[in-house]
Amino acid sequence: MTVALTSLSHGAGCGCKLPAAELHPIVAALPRAGHADVLVGFDTADDAAVVRVRPDLALVQTVDFFTPIVDDPYDFGRIAATNALSDVYAMGGEPLTALNLVAFPLEKLGGEVLGAILRGGHDVVEAAGATIVGGHSIDDAEPKYGLAVTGTVHPDAVTTNAGGRPGDALVLTKPVGAGAVSTAAKRGAASPELIAAAVEVMTTLNAEAARAARAAGAHAVTDVTGFGLLGHLHELALASECSAEVDAEAVPAIDGVMRLLATGDRAIAGGTKRNRRYAETFTTWEGVAAPRRWLVADAMTSGGLLVAVAPERAAEVPGAIVGRLAAGEPGRISVR
Repeated sequence: MTVALTSLSHGAGCGCKLPAAELHPIVAALPRAGHADVLVGFDTADDAAVVRVRPDLALVQTVDFFTPIVDDPYDFGRIAATNALSDVYAMGGEPLTALNLVAFPLEKLGGEVLGAILRGGHDVVEAAGATIVGGHSIDDAEPKYGLAVTGTVHPDAVTTNAGGRPGDALVLTKPVGAGAVSTAAKRGAASPELIAAAVEVMTTLNAEAARAARAAGAHAVTDVTGFGLLGHLHELALASECSAEVDAEAVPAIDGVMRLLATGDRAIAGGTKRNRRYAETFTTWEGVAAPRRWLVADAMTSGGLLVAVAPERAAEVPGAIVGRLAAGEPGRISVR
């Protein structure tokens, strides 16, 4: 009998991240890196670390793994790898090598399923021009897969979440809503077509979007994943010492997601509910309907880049203009 991968996971994809409201104060209490060549550490909750190794070269280092968000093992591998590579692109880098991270019930699911997951990861990493050079595995009743990725970037070309300026346009390069799709799928409420649409979004590399953002002179970049659009925008705005405004109707959704969110609680992921509660501590709402409030908090997996760029150059970044940064209380967001 075939076992559905998502039936073995307590969460789905990036929705299984620890809650931002609880994680941030724990990380904030840790000692900071004191080395001058650490260009980006964890001080501003950025997407990856950046360490200078010589005047013209820095390494970008990141790690990301999660529980299954789809039942197809090959697609699970592809989504997890795309998501892990995204952090390198968000920092302005290009991926170089990756290490597999595997937690897997081999006796229960068998080697064929694990092989398909690893092939999915391999194919995405190869498509990105990088190479998987090893990894580590443990036995675990709940499957988990991801990558530790190393990339390269010129020290002067690093893009962080801390450089946004008041007046910058905010461009989102992928639609959101994968959290709603995965939750609906686990409850038998998502069609194969809707699942396929979500997989297409989650397996699209952010490489071209990142290059376009750099070419447009982006001031700040982050990717939108498990903390939702509002959670990741909050981090960017806080690091950039700006407030932010979001046009809820301009936020793009995966085709079919708004219909799901309009049906009530059945498609609301647990991670999305946690995101929404956290967002209430820094967000004001002005006439935003409930489905749109859930969308901007959706616990997205392998989402697009959120780019803060001068408004006159926003059209150079592929995606939707969803708001702007403003002069105001750092991290505060108004959704209209």
